[in-house]
Amino acid sequence: MKKVLGIGNALVDTLVKLEDEHFLEEMKLPKGSMQLVSQDEIVAIERKCEGFKKSMSGGGSAANTIHGLAGLNVETAFIGKVGKDELGDLFADDLRAKNIRPFLMQGESHSGHALAFVTPDSERTFATYLGAALELSPEDLQDHFFEGYDYLHVEGYLLQNHSLLQAILEKARNNNLKVSLDLASFNVVEENLHVLKDWVRDYVDILFANEEEARAFTGKEPEQALADMARLCGIAVVKVGKGGSLVRAKEDEIRIPAIQATVLDTTGAGDAYAAGFLYGLANDLPLGVCGRIASLMAGKVIEGMGAKISPDGWEEIQREIL
Repeated sequence: MKKVLGIGNALVDTLVKLEDEHFLEEMKLPKGSMQLVSQDEIVAIERKCEGFKKSMSGGGSAANTIHGLAGLNVETAFIGKVGKDELGDLFADDLRAKNIRPFLMQGESHSGHALAFVTPDSERTFATYLGAALELSPEDLQDHFFEGYDYLHVEGYLLQNHSLLQAILEKARNNNLKVSLDLASFNVVEENLHVLKDWVRDYVDILFANEEEARAFTGKEPEQALADMARLCGIAVVKVGKGGSLVRAKEDEIRIPAIQATVLDTTGAGDAYAAGFLYGLANDLPLGVCGRIASLMAGKVIEGMGAKISPDGWEEIQREIL
């Protein structure tokens, strides 16, 4: 089986369940978006939601995908930066507990922290303090981090640091890794569109997007967006929620149905989907099978709270594919 390396913002997630959307409006957080906030702002938001139902775990988009792959017995590693604090220790311990090799540097700021607010319709909205994660720099990227891996999975949130992403992509190419990019958030795509298409065309092999991200990237609806995306990279995927997902490689297009699931929280659904899809590619499986495994993974994560699949969910996944 091929090996997968992930790189992204090393964050600890606090999942907060909301009874309605009024809190988001009060905090000026556009529903469904990821908003970057300062340390003072995230502390203030945390104080405002004291008493709300919440849970905490290691997170970050690419790290979530790597955790999913590790659960499928893929050999994995993760590159990121944390602070010298309890949250940083929690993040590192979370990796090691799943046999994920940690390439973690320590920064001067506090560890990154994401507040994920889940509304009654199961949609999530993020207020994210990047902290030490934002200190990850091209100088931190040592060649041996990339050696021996076959795929590199990159989260789209790194698009905001152009010099870092350029260095990551060049390191991947120099070490013959196939690059998987998840676009991550429609507002991040919109803000970086002027450079994003060139990066996808020149470096990316697998591109993941949901409907909103695909629309932001191409200006088109899913089917037409998929075709445009596939012209720029080897494999393009557009996730369409209850409608499943669309996968295209060159002229071959496949529609993957979503599995039947009781939706509790959509946090991490896209990350779990990417994990399942990359697991299929790592095992040289046909694209349709990759998509079905991805759909299964996404379906199981949304049946619980947070970005991690429950033990019961893992038991069903293992019966299906391992």
